[in-house]
Amino acid sequence: MKNQIKTVLLLGILTALLLWVGSFWGKNGLVIALIFSIGMNLVTYFFSDKIVLFMYRAKEATPRQQPELHKIVEEVAREANISKPRVYIVPSDNPNAFATGRNPKNAVIACTSGILKLLNRDELKGVIAHEMSHIKNRDILIQTIAATIAGVIGYVASMARWGAIFGYGGDDRDNNILELLVLIILVPIIATLLQLALSRSREYFADESAARTLRTGKGLADALEKLEKEGKKNPMRFGSKTTSALFITNPFSTNAIFNLFSTHPPLQERVKKLRAMRF
Repeated sequence: MKNQIKTVLLLGILTALLLWVGSFWGKNGLVIALIFSIGMNLVTYFFSDKIVLFMYRAKEATPRQQPELHKIVEEVAREANISKPRVYIVPSDNPNAFATGRNPKNAVIACTSGILKLLNRDELKGVIAHEMSHIKNRDILIQTIAATIAGVIGYVASMARWGAIFGYGGDDRDNNILELLVLIILVPIIATLLQLALSRSREYFADESAARTLRTGKGLADALEKLEKEGKKNPMRFGSKTTSALFITNPFSTNAIFNLFSTHPPLQERVKKLRAMRF
């Protein structure tokens, strides 16, 4: 419940920020940015599974090819009371997994070859339950909404920057300089941080939902510790860092600055929360 309230709150703040931005620039500019951003995100939403699977060279795995993985996915889907997603394999030594697809009926769970080698059955089941929770809770839809709002804010801020360069505001420009600087510099950063906070909140919620589905958080907690340690040795060699939010842990090498803008919560906190859960 706490994570659900936090999600609503973060989306509400993003929306309020968008309305404030719109009041500054005017209705026409906001409408143009809104239409463009919604169109872009709708394309991403409906075709994200195909785009991401292609980007990570993922191939669908049949029950004959991956009998144990299919059995685990089927078990967790039954326990989560949703349709069994399709199963894909990403040819990478980086131990990781992600879920994609616009709704439970079109869902995909992809595991890297590295994670199948690293984790035992209970740990892998915890990871699958986490990804299944993303599917069940429609996190892709929530992230798309957040991305749309943040995208509109970014576009309007960009328009304001160009407007300032070409004399937007006429004789009153000096009176609006502080508000203009806030819009151009601070607002896009705030929108991005809110979007990242939402992503981290959904990760916590997926962890919690996975543990409740399996009635234990131990397997997922153990898996996260292994994934963090081994992931640093074998970062993902292809793909894009812009898609890191999809994965259960960040598959790419990071630095201190990048961690400030991480799409994932601190692993130690995730593990701590999972181990503290009681059923």
